[in-house]
Amino acid sequence: MRIALTGSIATDHLMRFPGTFAEQLLPDQLHRISLSFLVDDLVVRNGGVAANIAHGLARLGEHPLLIGAVGRDFAGYRAELEGHGVDTSAVRVSDVAHTARFVCTTDSELCQIASFYPGAMSEARQIGLASVAERVGGLDLVVISPNDPEAMIRHTLECRERGYPFAADPSQQLARMAGADVQQLIDGAAYLFCNDYEKNLLESKTGWSSDDVMARVAVRVTTHGSGGVVIETKDADPIRVPVVPARVIGDPTGVGDAFRAGFFAGLSWDLDHQQAARVGCLLATLSLETMAPQDYEMSNDESLKRLAEAYGADAAMDIAPHLPPPAGA
Repeated sequence: MRIALTGSIATDHLMRFPGTFAEQLLPDQLHRISLSFLVDDLVVRNGGVAANIAHGLARLGEHPLLIGAVGRDFAGYRAELEGHGVDTSAVRVSDVAHTARFVCTTDSELCQIASFYPGAMSEARQIGLASVAERVGGLDLVVISPNDPEAMIRHTLECRERGYPFAADPSQQLARMAGADVQQLIDGAAYLFCNDYEKNLLESKTGWSSDDVMARVAVRVTTHGSGGVVIETKDADPIRVPVVPARVIGDPTGVGDAFRAGFFAGLSWDLDHQQAARVGCLLATLSLETMAPQDYEMSNDESLKRLAEAYGADAAMDIAPHLPPPAGA
């Protein structure tokens, strides 16, 4: 299955605040808020939604195609992605802007305050999918993840015009985009991804009810944090998949991206939606247990053990044949 990931490619600057943001926010003073948080640590890692998903897919033995725009400072990051098996040949390199940067502080309750500098990402609107699809022999699924808004709309329109199945994942860009643009992003999607807050925001912005949304997409996947995942399709009962319990808590940045990577890998392996979501939940937990979106490690034995603990031995055995062989095997 040829999966193309369009979206952000960024450097993440991740910090931890030992208290809670809520304790520092005065409701009657929010109109003049001025705060500085003394953080305990800082890690700088590779990130960006599309790159995180591509990395996760590659860790599961897939060879995804990454499509986005970066700066000339991308060379080291490119080498790391390609070393894992990500195809970066469709990444555009800007002559004038730096690779996008995500700066995020997480508190002790896993709440986050973040800023995102798009940089070269703004040039993603200049990337067309047709020439890429022709070069690689077609696209089985195009993931439209958070990106330059004009790029997201362009890629979505091109998918509809050319018949490429696409997954709509507007997430962080919902706050930026107008309702009419959000409607364009999701109409006709094979899959729609949101977390529970974004689900409500999407319906508010579009003016569509949950039923209206379901009439326009084939599958709706909603993540609920520690509450697991709900998968909805037309004329069928929702499928609810609990999380794989975390053993330690690291940083939540990129957890949703890891879930998507596992889910798309499951689809590529012809697993049903429930099993694909279980693979996604495994990767999400592995990511949550680390301090950066691409730092998690996998071993097949440990992965199968945790799948069995969460979902039963039969579920783990169904997934086992699809896991990649150990490095060097």
